[in-house]
Amino acid sequence: MSSVALSRLSVRYGKRTVVHEYTETIKPGDWLCLIGPNGAGKSSILRAVAGLAAHTGEINVDGSPLRLRTSRRRAELVAYVPQSPVLPHEMLAFEYVLLGRNPYVSYFGGESAHDRAMVHNVLRRLDLDQFADRELGSLSGGEQQRLVIARALAQEAPILLLDEPTSALDIGHQQQALELVDRLRRENGLTVISAMHDLTLAGLYADRLALLHEGHLVVAGTAAQVLRAETLAEFYGVSVTVHHEPDGTVVVVPRRVS
Repeated sequence: MSSVALSRLSVRYGKRTVVHEYTETIKPGDWLCLIGPNGAGKSSILRAVAGLAAHTGEINVDGSPLRLRTSRRRAELVAYVPQSPVLPHEMLAFEYVLLGRNPYVSYFGGESAHDRAMVHNVLRRLDLDQFADRELGSLSGGEQQRLVIARALAQEAPILLLDEPTSALDIGHQQQALELVDRLRRENGLTVISAMHDLTLAGLYADRLALLHEGHLVVAGTAAQVLRAETLAEFYGVSVTVHHEPDGTVVVVPRRVS
């Protein structure tokens, strides 16, 4: 179980600042979902935590700066599912997911029986075991995306970063993947930071939402506090109806503009 603290995190690409001094604390076992229109800075925050985007400010894990950790130790702490992964098409699905075990393999050693059992278990839980011996290039986009999620889960890092993890999945596999992530965080204290465009799914699974616009935090809180029709209209430029179900689920339904 690990906590993540972002302090005045800023990300720049050239002369353009895409994240402006974002501060947030995610407690062990919590799920924070970043939402906002395209270009809001969601992916840049995840890439900074993953060590893939230069930034200013501080990123602390369990009270210690993440920048001071070795790349191997960082991989033991943080697993990342990118929005547009590049996959080696000739690699077998099982071998690809097995790459998630690399942080635990010695420099001159090989994967253990436990590593392989872990991969088989994750593939089974994501309904992917029938693809284990298939080349990645022979699989659909949705199947490939589930394998990217499987690789991250096989990594067994206490912090999981998900950038649009279900964008290519049908509704059944969306639920299957998110339910597995949610089950792991409840059972193992997994800390999750995600970026999602589906606002209903974001509110259904995350403990807290953070709405970003042009790199600035607009509002953060529960789904009921953040997913308000007037707020979404202002920052997304859309017309929606927001339903509150008896079980607390917040459903965002787009409306036609006549």
